[in-house]
Amino acid sequence: MATHKLPPKVVVQMLNDNGIKKVKLFDAEQSTMSALAGTEIEVMVAIPNDQLSAMGSYDRAKEWVRRNVTRYNFNGGVNIKYVAVGNEPFLTSYNNSFLNTTFPALQNIQNALNEAGVGDSIKATVPLNADVYGSPESNPVPSAGRFRTDISYQMNQIVQFLNQNKAPFTINIYPFLSLYANEHFPVDYAFFDGVSNPIVDNGIPYTNVFDANFDTLVSSLRAVGLGDMPIIVGEVGWPTDGDRNANINYALRFYRGLLPRLAGNRGTPLRPGYIEVYLFGLLDEDIKSIAPGPESERLELQFRGLAMVTESNISQANCNFPIQIAVSSSSKLSQLYLPFLTAFFTLLLLLR
Repeated sequence: MATHKLPPKVVVQMLNDNGIKKVKLFDAEQSTMSALAGTEIEVMVAIPNDQLSAMGSYDRAKEWVRRNVTRYNFNGGVNIKYVAVGNEPFLTSYNNSFLNTTFPALQNIQNALNEAGVGDSIKATVPLNADVYGSPESNPVPSAGRFRTDISYQMNQIVQFLNQNKAPFTINIYPFLSLYANEHFPVDYAFFDGVSNPIVDNGIPYTNVFDANFDTLVSSLRAVGLGDMPIIVGEVGWPTDGDRNANINYALRFYRGLLPRLAGNRGTPLRPGYIEVYLFGLLDEDIKSIAPGPESERLELQFRGLAMVTESNISQANCNFPIQIAVSSSSKLSQLYLPFLTAFFTLLLLLR
C-alpha cells in the first residue's frame, strides 16, 4: 500500500510504455477499469474481504459479475483473466472472520461467471497466505505438508472446487517472514546462495525457504488428491525498510537469487519447470503490511521498486520467459526504470 496514488490513466500509460502485459488489482474500481479498456493488458480483478459475506447471495454475486466483469467483455473492453475472491482470508489473525464466507463467495462468483458464458476463459481463485498449510514440528519437512487442521474442511472445499473449474491455486510466499518470526532462523536459508546444512527430505536437499514452502503446498495438495493442480505465486518479494532484516542489500540479494532461477525455469524439487510468480513490487510501496497479526499490530514495511533494487545485468542472460511483477501505485513515477526488463519479461501490476 502506498501513501500516494497515481491516477489510473497515468499508470496504464506507464504500463503500455514499458510493455507490461498483466495487471493484478485489489478491486474493480471503475476508473481503473476504464483506463485499462482497449489495452489488451491481462487483468485480475478482485473482491475485497469485506464483500465476501455479500457474495454469499447468488443474486449479489451475479450482479457483481455483471457490473465488474461482463460489463467490460466487449471488443475494445478489458481483458479480464481472473477474479480474486478475497485476499488471504484465512490468516489466523482474522480469527475466523471469513471462515464461512470465503467458499460460498468463490462458488457463487465462478458459477455466475459460468452462467454469464465467460467461465471458460475467466476463473475465480482465492489468494491465500502461506500459513494455510505447514508441516508438523515432529517432522518439519516439505513432504509432510498438510493444510491446517482448523481449516481443513474449508480448504478441501476450495481446492476441489478450483479443480472442477480448472482454476489455479494462488499462494503468497514471503521468505522474509521466516526471519521476522524467528530471530534464530538461519538467514542464509531465506535466500538462494546455498547453505551448509540443507534440510534433507527423502533424499532431496532443500537449501532455501522458497522451495521448501512451495513444496509444502504441493505436498498438501497431494494429500487431498490434487498434486498436479496449477499453482500461482500471487506475491513474493523483500521489503527494504521497517525491520532490521528489511533493507535494500537483502532485497538485492533476494532478487539476485530468485530471478535467474525463474529465468531458468528451474521450479522446485516437487514441481520442476515453469512457475508463474508475481514479484512484489515494481514501484515503491511505502506502508505495506504483510506480517500476520491484528491490524493495529501488523508490521508496516516499505518495498522499494524492483527496478530500483535489481542490477540491470541480472537480466542480460537470455531470460526469455514470462514473469509477473506485482507492484502498487506510487507517487514516485520518476523512479521507474525498465529498459532491462521490458525486453525479457511479461510484467504484472498489483494496484491497491
